[in-house]
Amino acid sequence: MQPDIILETKGLTKEFRGFVAVRSVDLKVRRGSIHALIGPNGAGKTTVFNLLTKFHIPSAGSIAFNGIDITHEKPAQTARRGIVRSFQISAVFPQLSVLENVKIALQRKAGLDYRFWQPVAALHTLDPQAMALLDQVGLSNASHLLAGDLPYGRKRTLEIATTLALDPELLLLDEPTQGMGHEDVDRIKDLIKQVSAQRTILMVEHNMKVVADISDTITVLQRGEILAEGPYAQVSIDPAVREAYMGTEEEEHV
Repeated sequence: MQPDIILETKGLTKEFRGFVAVRSVDLKVRRGSIHALIGPNGAGKTTVFNLLTKFHIPSAGSIAFNGIDITHEKPAQTARRGIVRSFQISAVFPQLSVLENVKIALQRKAGLDYRFWQPVAALHTLDPQAMALLDQVGLSNASHLLAGDLPYGRKRTLEIATTLALDPELLLLDEPTQGMGHEDVDRIKDLIKQVSAQRTILMVEHNMKVVADISDTITVLQRGEILAEGPYAQVSIDPAVREAYMGTEEEEHV
């Protein structure tokens, strides 16, 4: 594996009882980049994410992270290596405060998540780090609020904060702007760009304006196979891509 490639798949394939959801996907994610995985519904994007995070076992092919074959690792092993999928840890705890949600993720990172016998006061040492994360995502003023009371877009922002608390080397974002209004989309887009300075991001995203604005590389899937790959300027003019996906999405997001 080239040193600037953090994640590489070769011939990645997943078959479900005769249906091939992902077929021979060769993916290279460059370290420090924002790499978007796009395609119409049913293209295999979520299956690829599930393969990378080990919720599915590949039918064929391999996955390497930092040059190490992780194809047959357990999900927890892969997460410990620094591959974390956004919204996987969270389903925000609605009855806990915003600050407490982030502290739970910090406890997990520190290996303290099962130490229930510790007095609550002992966890106050995590407060400065938790507040720094909330400040990074623009939620410091909401730290005292119940997570369940946050508007939808702010909940998604909190989910990103809890993911960042695990200090991932590779962050997988699964539809980070789904269901959001324009203002929240812009906020999340800016946040993704901001946090990418310290890590690599692979994201599945339908909003083509977000993809165009912040992605370094785009991989287009169709029927489980790679249809095209490259920067937005190149991919967006590919006739096959426009026919399969980009045209209808561009119309929706103009």
